[in-house]
Amino acid sequence: MLKPKPQQQAPLRRLTVIGCGLMGGSFALALKSQYPQLVVTGVGRNMANLQTAINMGVIDHASNDMAASVASADVVLLGVPVGAAQATLKAIAPKLPMHCLVMDVGSTKADIVALAQAELGQLVPNFVAAHPIAGKESAGVAHATATLYQSARVVLTPSANTNTSALALAKQLWADCGAHLHTMAADEHDRVFAAVSHLPHLLAFAYMNAMTDADALAMAGPGFRDFSRIAGSSPEVWRDIFVANKTPVLQQLALFEAALADIKQLLTDDNAQALHTSIAQASERRSNWPFCKP
Repeated sequence: MLKPKPQQQAPLRRLTVIGCGLMGGSFALALKSQYPQLVVTGVGRNMANLQTAINMGVIDHASNDMAASVASADVVLLGVPVGAAQATLKAIAPKLPMHCLVMDVGSTKADIVALAQAELGQLVPNFVAAHPIAGKESAGVAHATATLYQSARVVLTPSANTNTSALALAKQLWADCGAHLHTMAADEHDRVFAAVSHLPHLLAFAYMNAMTDADALAMAGPGFRDFSRIAGSSPEVWRDIFVANKTPVLQQLALFEAALADIKQLLTDDNAQALHTSIAQASERRSNWPFCKP
């Protein structure tokens, strides 16, 4: 349970969330639980979705005018897909207040940092790229919760131009959401998450496309359900991520193809002992992964 902060300590009064879905909605709810006086404006094209956000108490006002919605904001959070980031930044740049902190929640960072530098002009120092390592199987603001980021990792990738006060505020707000903060370079972030997030999604999509035997699929159990879960993710979101992070994803895919070829050769050669060793090595690495430990 997040403990509300005294009103006089609040670092912001107005928050604008552009793209009011699971991530942006949960950010708003978490900060509202900390700062009850916070006024949140949600921006989107789907007014029914924004009405749901109002009914849930996620936002106080709804708008489909991005530029107008940020004119008095202290903080703007971009919850739009990676592919919509440039148009969004271009639209809001002329109306952003000079003190306003701008963040995103995208899964790629080098491209977003470059777009911010290209579109925000003199407000580039106010941009802090963020990637919350959190989510649910079900997307949309209807599934937003104030505790989504509790104990979750949030990676910040400030640039050399980032203002120290903007970075400090970004850290404070994500900490207020209950997150554990990490800071790294945008390029390093994209390399790391190509390995642990982007490629696994690519493989899940590919495997489901290869699964053409309906009778076999009908017999699949919990193991297959767990293995294939992320293949149910948004096509639009993941198309944009793969395109934006193409080079690191292809590099990781080459490593995977080499590892798969090694196992294929062991099986072809009936080398049961070496196959056992390979499987045991993978099993041990998975078992020793701290995320799997109580």
